[in-house]
Amino acid sequence: MGFFSKLFSKENKESLDQGLSKTKESFFGKIAKAVAGKSTVDAEVLDDLEEVLISGDVGVGTTIKIVKRIEARIARDKYVSTSELNVVLREEIAGLLNENNSVNNTIDFSAPLPKKPYVIMVVGVNGVGKTTTIGKLAYQFKQGGKSVVLGAADTFRAAAVDQLTIWSQRVDVPIVSQGMGADPASVAFDTLSSAKAKDADVVIIDTAGRLHNKVNLMNELTKIKNVMKKVLKRWRSYWHK
Repeated sequence: MGFFSKLFSKENKESLDQGLSKTKESFFGKIAKAVAGKSTVDAEVLDDLEEVLISGDVGVGTTIKIVKRIEARIARDKYVSTSELNVVLREEIAGLLNENNSVNNTIDFSAPLPKKPYVIMVVGVNGVGKTTTIGKLAYQFKQGGKSVVLGAADTFRAAAVDQLTIWSQRVDVPIVSQGMGADPASVAFDTLSSAKAKDADVVIIDTAGRLHNKVNLMNELTKIKNVMKKVLKRWRSYWHK
């Protein structure tokens, strides 16, 4: 049984599927607009595809790899129509993922951590899968024998705490949260305090989605980080006396 099927009830899985469906429709809708009126995949179409991939939060390096694979496919097959592009794109992405999976790049989540608690603050723009990533990390750390505490410091998006709570329940790890609009730094502080009381190995802090050019939100991240650094420095100084 797959990872997601273990962790999600039928209702939660349906909700996730609906969200992913919207993302898929938006992504492939952009591709459809990029190839409108064209019959073959040429350099201009590939340039448009590259723009769609990057604007869809696919990394630049990965985007270049995907486009190069499609270029090689066109050269090999001699002709690829725009109507085939979605299928070709899926196949090449799947091939790239399979190649990456064949490389031994797994992390040993059972290995000793450099510090305790080991704190991970998860940041990124909206919609990149921060909450899902937190669930996966929590699951893997727990499978590796580590105790984990989650901190719901995204206090601005209505469903953020609920989504993280679902993950905490499915992975069976504690979560620390406050009400909507609460100070994220306060949530981080409470999470560290709870982790200390539980002698937890890992703390994972969720944060609200933000772009790098949003000064107030970036300053908020700095505040969260500084609060956690001060708390950890005080604790570790005390422990080493």
